[in-house]
Amino acid sequence: MVVNVTSDGVDWAITADGSIRMATAKLGIRLVHVSSDAVFSGIGKTRYDETCAPVPITPYGAAKAADETSVLLLCPDGVADHTSLIIGDGGYHRERVVHELAANEREGVLFTDGIRCPVHAADLAAGLWKLAASTETGVFHLAGTDALSRYSLSVLSARRDGIAPSLLPVGRRADTRLLGALDVRLGSHATQHRLGIRLRGAREFLDMR
Repeated sequence: MVVNVTSDGVDWAITADGSIRMATAKLGIRLVHVSSDAVFSGIGKTRYDETCAPVPITPYGAAKAADETSVLLLCPDGVADHTSLIIGDGGYHRERVVHELAANEREGVLFTDGIRCPVHAADLAAGLWKLAASTETGVFHLAGTDALSRYSLSVLSARRDGIAPSLLPVGRRADTRLLGALDVRLGSHATQHRLGIRLRGAREFLDMR
């Protein structure tokens, strides 16, 4: 079995073509392909369950939509999984960003209007392993149950790590020219039911009380 996490941002040759080449190799393996909530636009709706088709609005989202569509077409016994912002126990990129922003070691702000459903790395890994070991096919969502802005998520992370939330710079994505969906909430009810797993929300896995 192979869990494919191939990605290099907007580099189409790696993010899209790399996964497509793997799918066309016909290696006789079970392929679990990790995709992203970036394949959804957030335009006209904010909640996306496992039945929703990709509607990307960014180059990265288009690359991920192309590779997952190709994988499912070329590997009918495979799986495509949408996930969201990944959080761990202190060492992940988004957690390091919180520390750097609070210490004025990085420029930028944390948006209050970009909503996602963060997932803990351990929950994501357990779900991917369950998918790899199963005979399930099609599209799954491995995302947390809480819909939070990047700022709200960072406040929880900061409090866990003993950082005063008042040190975090705040902004709105709507006030910038950045591309991307503002509000994309992955529904994972069907995935949890089919796999017999429980995906925690960020308020639970970042609550240190």
